[in-house]
Amino acid sequence: MKKPRILIAKPGLDGHDRGAKVVARGLADAGFEVIYTGLHQTPEQIAEAAVQEDVDAVGLSILSGAHMTLFPRVMELLREKGAGNVMVFGGGIIPTDDAEELRRMGVAEIFGPGTPIAEIVSFLEKRLR
Repeated sequence: MKKPRILIAKPGLDGHDRGAKVVARGLADAGFEVIYTGLHQTPEQIAEAAVQEDVDAVGLSILSGAHMTLFPRVMELLREKGAGNVMVFGGGIIPTDDAEELRRMGVAEIFGPGTPIAEIVSFLEKRLR
Protein backbone atom coordinates (compact mmCIF):
# COMPACT_ATOMS: atom_id res chain seq x y z
CA MET A 1 0.00 0.00 0.00
CA LYS A 2 1.36 3.40 -0.92
CA LYS A 3 2.28 5.81 1.82
CA PRO A 4 -0.05 8.82 2.04
CA ARG A 5 1.65 12.00 0.78
CA ILE A 6 1.22 15.12 2.89
CA LEU A 7 2.22 18.66 1.92
CA ILE A 8 2.97 20.89 4.92
CA ALA A 9 2.88 24.58 4.04
CA LYS A 10 3.27 27.96 5.72
CA PRO A 11 0.99 30.40 3.87
CA GLY A 12 1.39 34.13 4.11
CA LEU A 13 3.91 36.28 5.88
CA ASP A 14 4.16 34.33 9.12
CA GLY A 15 7.84 33.60 9.75
CA HIS A 16 7.53 31.07 12.57
CA ASP A 17 7.89 27.53 11.30
CA ARG A 18 8.99 25.46 14.29
CA GLY A 19 5.52 23.89 14.70
CA ALA A 20 5.24 23.08 11.00
CA LYS A 21 8.67 21.45 11.05
CA VAL A 22 7.81 19.41 14.17
CA VAL A 23 4.58 18.19 12.55
CA ALA A 24 6.34 17.41 9.26
CA ARG A 25 9.01 15.40 11.09
CA GLY A 26 6.45 13.60 13.24
CA LEU A 27 4.38 12.63 10.21
CA ALA A 28 7.49 11.40 8.38
CA ASP A 29 8.50 9.36 11.44
CA ALA A 30 5.00 7.83 11.43
CA GLY A 31 5.45 6.61 7.87
CA PHE A 32 3.86 9.38 5.81
CA GLU A 33 5.64 10.85 2.83
CA VAL A 34 6.01 14.55 3.69
CA ILE A 35 6.82 17.53 1.50
CA TYR A 36 7.55 20.78 3.36
CA THR A 37 7.28 23.92 1.24
CA GLY A 38 9.04 26.35 3.56
CA LEU A 39 8.04 29.83 4.67
CA HIS A 40 6.06 32.58 2.96
CA GLN A 41 4.09 30.52 0.45
CA THR A 42 1.22 32.02 -1.50
CA PRO A 43 -2.01 30.04 -1.82
CA GLU A 44 -1.18 29.69 -5.52
CA GLN A 45 2.23 28.18 -4.76
CA ILE A 46 0.70 25.79 -2.22
CA ALA A 47 -2.05 24.58 -4.55
CA GLU A 48 0.41 24.17 -7.43
CA ALA A 49 2.82 22.18 -5.24
CA ALA A 50 -0.05 19.98 -4.02
CA VAL A 51 -1.02 19.16 -7.60
CA GLN A 52 2.56 18.64 -8.82
CA GLU A 53 3.42 16.42 -5.85
CA ASP A 54 0.12 14.48 -6.16
CA VAL A 55 -0.53 14.72 -2.42
CA ASP A 56 -3.39 13.20 -0.46
CA ALA A 57 -3.58 16.07 2.03
CA VAL A 58 -2.35 19.61 2.64
CA GLY A 59 -1.53 20.78 6.15
CA LEU A 60 -1.50 24.55 6.58
CA SER A 61 0.27 26.09 9.55
CA ILE A 62 -0.59 29.67 10.36
CA LEU A 63 0.03 32.03 13.24
CA SER A 64 -0.51 35.38 11.50
CA GLY A 65 -4.28 35.64 11.86
CA ALA A 66 -4.95 35.46 8.12
CA HIS A 67 -6.42 31.94 8.28
CA MET A 68 -9.96 33.00 7.27
CA THR A 69 -8.54 34.33 4.00
CA LEU A 70 -5.71 31.90 3.25
CA PHE A 71 -7.37 28.56 4.06
CA PRO A 72 -10.45 29.13 1.83
CA ARG A 73 -8.24 30.45 -0.98
CA VAL A 74 -6.03 27.33 -0.95
CA MET A 75 -9.15 25.14 -1.06
CA GLU A 76 -10.63 27.19 -3.91
CA LEU A 77 -7.43 26.89 -5.93
CA LEU A 78 -7.24 23.13 -5.32
CA ARG A 79 -10.79 22.78 -6.68
CA GLU A 80 -9.92 24.94 -9.71
CA LYS A 81 -6.91 22.70 -10.43
CA GLY A 82 -9.02 19.54 -10.26
CA ALA A 83 -7.66 18.58 -6.85
CA GLY A 84 -10.74 19.28 -4.76
CA ASN A 85 -10.45 15.78 -3.31
CA VAL A 86 -7.19 16.71 -1.52
CA MET A 87 -7.92 16.94 2.19
CA VAL A 88 -6.94 20.22 3.86
CA PHE A 89 -6.18 20.38 7.57
CA GLY A 90 -4.52 23.06 9.62
CA GLY A 91 -2.87 24.16 12.78
CA GLY A 92 -1.60 27.19 14.58
CA ILE A 93 -3.19 30.03 16.48
CA ILE A 94 -6.81 29.85 15.32
CA PRO A 95 -9.67 30.93 17.60
CA THR A 96 -12.33 28.27 18.32
CA ASP A 97 -15.09 30.14 16.45
CA ASP A 98 -12.87 30.50 13.38
CA ALA A 99 -11.86 26.82 13.57
CA GLU A 100 -15.54 25.85 13.59
CA GLU A 101 -16.21 28.08 10.58
CA LEU A 102 -13.22 26.64 8.71
CA ARG A 103 -14.57 23.13 9.36
CA ARG A 104 -17.94 24.23 7.94
CA MET A 105 -16.05 25.45 4.85
CA GLY A 106 -14.51 22.02 4.38
CA VAL A 107 -11.25 22.07 6.35
CA ALA A 108 -10.99 18.53 7.74
CA GLU A 109 -9.57 19.49 11.14
CA ILE A 110 -7.74 22.24 13.03
CA PHE A 111 -5.04 21.30 15.52
CA GLY A 112 -4.10 23.91 18.11
CA PRO A 113 -0.76 24.57 19.77
CA GLY A 114 0.47 21.66 21.86
CA THR A 115 -1.54 19.00 20.03
CA PRO A 116 0.35 15.73 20.41
CA ILE A 117 1.79 14.47 17.12
CA ALA A 118 0.16 11.10 17.86
CA GLU A 119 -3.27 12.77 17.68
CA ILE A 120 -2.52 14.26 14.25
CA VAL A 121 -1.10 10.93 13.04
CA SER A 122 -4.17 9.06 14.28
CA PHE A 123 -6.51 11.52 12.55
CA LEU A 124 -4.64 11.27 9.25
CA GLU A 125 -4.35 7.48 9.40
CA LYS A 126 -8.12 7.19 9.87
CA ARG A 127 -8.83 9.56 7.00
CA LEU A 128 -6.15 8.53 4.50
CA ARG A 129 -5.25 4.88 4.99
